[in-house]
Amino acid sequence: MEKEKWSFKPSDLYTIPNILSYLRLLLVVPFVYFFIKAKFVDQAYYIAAAVCVGVSGLTDCFDGMLARKLNQVTSLGKILDPAADKFTLIAVAVCMVIYIPALLPLMLVLMVKDFTMLLCGFILLLKKIPLPASRWYGKIATVVFYISVSFIIFLKAAYGYENPVLITVLFCVTAAVMLFAMLNYSKMFLDLIKANKENK
Repeated sequence: MEKEKWSFKPSDLYTIPNILSYLRLLLVVPFVYFFIKAKFVDQAYYIAAAVCVGVSGLTDCFDGMLARKLNQVTSLGKILDPAADKFTLIAVAVCMVIYIPALLPLMLVLMVKDFTMLLCGFILLLKKIPLPASRWYGKIATVVFYISVSFIIFLKAAYGYENPVLITVLFCVTAAVMLFAMLNYSKMFLDLIKANKENK
C-alpha cells in the first residue's frame, strides 16, 4: 500500500466540502441552544433543534461526495469531517439522553464507537500516518443515527408520541450499523499499521 502524504494549501480552507464541515461544527451551538430552550421553556423549540440535526446530517452526506466530484479531497478535510461528526454526535447524544433516558444504551454504543475511532486516529497521528478519508460504512452509520434521532425527536415533540417498540427497533438497527462501521474502520486501521511497518 502506497503511503499517502500530508499536504496543505491556504485554498484548502475555502473548499466547498470544508465549508460544509465548518457549518456542521457551527450548527452544534444552535442545536444545543434550541434543545435547552425546549427542555426548560417551550417544547416548540424541539422542532428547531430537529431542523439543526437534519441540516447537519445533509451536509455530512454531501461533503464527501462533493470533495470527490470537485476534486477537493484535502488533508485538512480528512480532519475536519470526522471532527465535525464527533462534536455533533456527542452534543446530540448528551441532549438525547437528557430528553429520553431510554436512549442511553444507544448513546453508549455511539460513545464506544467514537472513542475507538478517536483512539485509532490518535495512534495514526503519533505514527505520522495520514488519516484516511471517511468510508461509505461510516457515512451510512452517521446517516442512520441522524434519521433515528430526528425521527424520535420529531414524533415526541410534535405529537407527544413515544412508542417503546419503535424506539427499540431504531436502537437495534442504529447500533448494528454503528458496530459494523466500527469493525470495518478497525480493520482498516490495522491494515494501515501493517502497511506502515512494511514500508519502513
